Amino acid sequence: MAQTTQQEIPKVDFAIIGGSSMFSIQFPEDLHRSDVEVLSTGLVFDTPYGESPAFKLVQLGDKKFLNCRMHGWRPNVVTRGVASQQVFWVFQQAGVKKIFAEGGVGSINQMLELRDLVVPNDYIDNSMRTDVGLGGPYLLVMREPICPTQSKALVRSARDRVKDTFEDERPRHVFNRGVYVNTDGRHFESPAEVQMFRSWHGDIVGQSICPEVYLAREIGACYAGIYMVVNYAEGVIKDWEHKDLSDIFYQESYTIGHILLNALAAVDTDQTGCNCLSLRKPTLLKEIKQ
Repeated sequence: MAQTTQQEIPKVDFAIIGGSSMFSIQFPEDLHRSDVEVLSTGLVFDTPYGESPAFKLVQLGDKKFLNCRMHGWRPNVVTRGVASQQVFWVFQQAGVKKIFAEGGVGSINQMLELRDLVVPNDYIDNSMRTDVGLGGPYLLVMREPICPTQSKALVRSARDRVKDTFEDERPRHVFNRGVYVNTDGRHFESPAEVQMFRSWHGDIVGQSICPEVYLAREIGACYAGIYMVVNYAEGVIKDWEHKDLSDIFYQESYTIGHILLNALAAVDTDQTGCNCLSLRKPTLLKEIKQ
C-alpha cells in the first residue's frame, strides 16, 4: 500500500501498538472480524522527530483507533527511542487517551512456560538510552505505571479467549501481574544478566515497555500491554530453540490480535477509575531568569 505524508492527524481516543507477537499478520485485516473496518492505511505524518512510521486508522464498533507495527521500529529510523517519540507525538496530537501494546518476551520467572500470557503491573528500566521524552513540562510519577482499568480488560479478554487450556502441550496461563525488565536489544541477554534480573525480582524480559510507559504518562494517556512468553531467558529451565520461537510468532498472532480488540471494545474513554492522569505533575524545575 502506498504511503503518503499527511498533514492532518485524525482525532481518536484509542491506539494499539503492534509488537513482535503480531508481526507475522496484517492487523487487523487478517482477523476477518465483522465489527472491524480499516478506514485508512499508510498514514505517515511529519513530526518534530522525523517522519513517522505508517499508521492505520481503524473502526472497531463505535470506536476509532490508530495502529502502528513493531512500536514504530524500522530500518530507516535513527534509534528506537526516536521511533517512540514519533509514535507518541502522533498520539498526543490525535488526543489519544488509552493505549494498548503487545510483544513477545523471555521468561525470567521459572514458573512461566512458553505461550503463557503476562499483563505486567510494573517494570524495571535497564536500557541505556538517553532521556526520551516530548519536552512536556511535567514531573512523571511512576508509582502506578500501568493502567489498572486497561489491565483488567486485557486479562478478562485473554482468559475468555484462551480458557487457560493446556491442549497439545501448549501451556496458556494468563497472569495479571508481573515485573517486566526492559533491555536495549537487539541481542538477547546473557545468562549472568538474566540471573541478575532474577535477583531484582523480574518476571519477564523484553525491549519495548520503555520508553513507552513514560511517553504515555507524559501525554496523559493510560497504558497497558499483554506479552506472550516466546522463549526461556538464558539459563532458565532449558536452552530455547529457534524453531519454538518461530512457531509461536507464526501461530499465535491471531490470538493476540483478538485479545487486544476485545479488550479495547470493553473500555471507554473515562479516566476517573485510575490514577494515570493524576500522576502527571507540573515540573518543579523552573527556568531561572537572569
